[in-house]
Amino acid sequence: MTQQIDTLFINAIVLTMDEKLTQYDPGAVAVQGDSIVAVGSEAELKKEYSATETIDCGGKVLMPGLVNAHTHVPMTLVRGLADDLRLDVWLMGYMLPVERQFVSPEFVRLGTLIACAEQIRSGVTTFNDMYFFEDDIAQATADAGMRAVCGESVMKYPAPDAPSYDDSLAYAREFIKKWKGHPLIVPAIAPHAPYSTNPEIIRACVDLAKEFDVPLHIHISETAFEVENMRKEQGMPVIPYVKKLGLFEAKVIAAHCVHIDTGEIRTLQHANAGVSHNPSSNLKLASGFAPVAKMLADGLNVGIGTDGPASNNDLDMFEEVRLASFVAKAASNDPTVIPAATALTMATRLGAQALHLGHITGSLEVGKRADLILVDTNPLHNTPRFKRDPLNAYSQLVYASKSTDVTDVMVNGKWLMRDHNLLTLNEKELIAQARELATKIDAFLTEREQSVLSKLIALGGSMEEESFEVQVKVKVEDPSLIVQNVKREEIEINAHKHYRQFDEYFLFDDPNQGRLRYREDSLINEKGDIENVRSRLTLLGVKREDEMGEVLLSRSRFLAPATQSLRFYREYFKPTQEVSVEKDRLRWHIKYKNTEFFINLDEMKQPAMGTFLEIKSRTWSRKDADLKADLVRELLDLLGVGHAEPVTQDYIEILTA
Repeated sequence: MTQQIDTLFINAIVLTMDEKLTQYDPGAVAVQGDSIVAVGSEAELKKEYSATETIDCGGKVLMPGLVNAHTHVPMTLVRGLADDLRLDVWLMGYMLPVERQFVSPEFVRLGTLIACAEQIRSGVTTFNDMYFFEDDIAQATADAGMRAVCGESVMKYPAPDAPSYDDSLAYAREFIKKWKGHPLIVPAIAPHAPYSTNPEIIRACVDLAKEFDVPLHIHISETAFEVENMRKEQGMPVIPYVKKLGLFEAKVIAAHCVHIDTGEIRTLQHANAGVSHNPSSNLKLASGFAPVAKMLADGLNVGIGTDGPASNNDLDMFEEVRLASFVAKAASNDPTVIPAATALTMATRLGAQALHLGHITGSLEVGKRADLILVDTNPLHNTPRFKRDPLNAYSQLVYASKSTDVTDVMVNGKWLMRDHNLLTLNEKELIAQARELATKIDAFLTEREQSVLSKLIALGGSMEEESFEVQVKVKVEDPSLIVQNVKREEIEINAHKHYRQFDEYFLFDDPNQGRLRYREDSLINEKGDIENVRSRLTLLGVKREDEMGEVLLSRSRFLAPATQSLRFYREYFKPTQEVSVEKDRLRWHIKYKNTEFFINLDEMKQPAMGTFLEIKSRTWSRKDADLKADLVRELLDLLGVGHAEPVTQDYIEILTA
C-alpha cells in the first residue's frame, strides 16, 4: 500500500547537494506539508507514494533552492543611484544621506517585495538580510513566502529607525521576540561592522544574540583600509579585535572576510562562524579577493551572497556562483580551485550552514524543508548535455545556466513560482511604485548636488556658526617680537598652545560656493611630541563678508567633524582646485579690555611664505563687531605690527599665486 503525500516530483535530474553529492537520474522527491519525506529514484518513489499532485519535471534539474548568504534587500530601491565610487564615498556620501531622507517602513516593504520577486525568479529560496525596520522586512518576506534570516542593523550613528544605538537595541529585542519561532523568518541582530559600531554595541549585540539563541550578522574585514585602520587604532586586525570583545560567543555570520589571514580563518572555524563570500560586490567596489579556497580547506562554512543590490547591482545568485568559481581561479592562477560542484555547494548546503540553518534547508534530504527549484537545462545556451561524468551536471549549472532558466520555485512546501509565473507577488505594481519613488530620490540628490553646503549638511554633524567673526591677518618679519609683546601687562593670557596644522582648501569654479577647508590639528606638548590630533571641516561661506578698514567681518561659517579621510572628501566634493597649507602655529587665548581674542602666530611651512599674525574674536551683533574691530587695531599696535599691511581678504589668493 502506498503512502499518501501532497506532491511527488518525477522525471527529474535530482541533485540533492548532500554531503555525498548524491544524484538521481531519473529521480523523484516526495513532499508532505512543509517537508521532504523521500528522495530517490523515480521508480522506487512511484511505488511507495501516491500524491495529490504529481509533477512531471520533464527532465529538468530538481535541486535545493539557492541561499543568498548576505544582502540588504530594501536597497533595490537605490540600485544604480551612485556607482563607480569607493566604498566609503558610496556609503557615507550617498547611501546614508538618501536613507536618512527616505527610508521608512513603507520604503523597506516595497524594496523587500521587489527583492523577493527578483530572487524567486533567480531560484533563491533563502536569504540573509541586514537593514533597518527589519520587522517590516520580515513581514514582507513572509508575505512573499520566502525564507530569510532578518538582521536588525545597529550602528553608532543615528539610523532611519532609531535616533541612537540604544533605541536600535531596544527595537531589535522586540523584533526578535516577535519573530522567534516563525516557520519562515529567523530574527537576528546585526551590528553593522566594527568600524561603524563600538565595543559597547558589539557586546550588547552578543548578549542579545545569546539570550535568544539567534544569529549575529556583521561585516568583517571587507576592505584593506578597514583592516589598516583597525591596526592603527587597536593594534590588531579586525578578527582578533572582535574576538577580544566576545563576538564569537554568538552564532556569527561574517560577511566578506576579504582581508583575513590563516590565523583569523582558524578563529572563525573554531567559533563555527559562517562566512558569506560576495564576489560581485567585492569586484565592483575593488575590495579585493577573499581567500575562499583556504577557508574551505580549513573547514569553514562559506556561503555566497550578492550583497545589497546597490553594490552589485542585482540579486542574481547564478551569476554569483559562476563568479565565485572564476574569481578564485584567477586570484590563485589555478583553474582547479573552486570547481563547479564546490561553488554550487557553497550556494546551497554550505550557505545554509553558514546561516546556521543547515538543519532546515540547503539540500534535498529527508526531514528538511521543501525549499526546491526546477532548472531547465535544455535552452540553446545550455545545449548539449553530457552524462559521461557525474560532475557535468554541476558544470552545466554553474558555467552555462542562467537565472532565467529557473522555471519553478517552492518554499516550505508552497509554490512561489510555476512555469515562470510569480504566484505571491504582483510585478507590475511593484515596478510602478519603484519608479515613482525614484523620481523623488532623483530630485533630492539633484538639489543637493548643486551646493557644497547641502552636500556638507548631508554628511551629518554640521552646524552653522551664526556669530560674526572679526579678524585680521598680518605678515610679520620678526616673530619673536610678537612672542615678547603678547606678554605685556595689558594682555591677560588665559591659555597658550602649540599646534602643527595641515590645511587643505577646496576651491570651486563658482565662488558663491565658498571655500571648504579640511584641517588636521596636531597638538604639540612641551617635549615636542604630538599629544592629540583633531580633524574638522569648515565651509568659509558665500562671501558674506564686510571690510571694516583693514579688519574683516565674516558672517558665514559651517563647521562639521571630519570623520573621513582627506581622500574621501576630495572624491565626494570634487573641487576644481586644491591648496595645501602646512604651518606651525602658536596660539594664545587672551583677554584684552575684558574682551576675549585669539592670537595665532603661524610660521608657513608649505608654501614657504614666512610668518603671519592672526587676531580674531567672535561676536553676535554688528555693533559689537565695530567695537571689537577697534580693539583688534589696538592689539596690532600693542604687538608691534600696527604699521603692517593686512592680508586677510587676499590670503587664499596669495597662497594660490
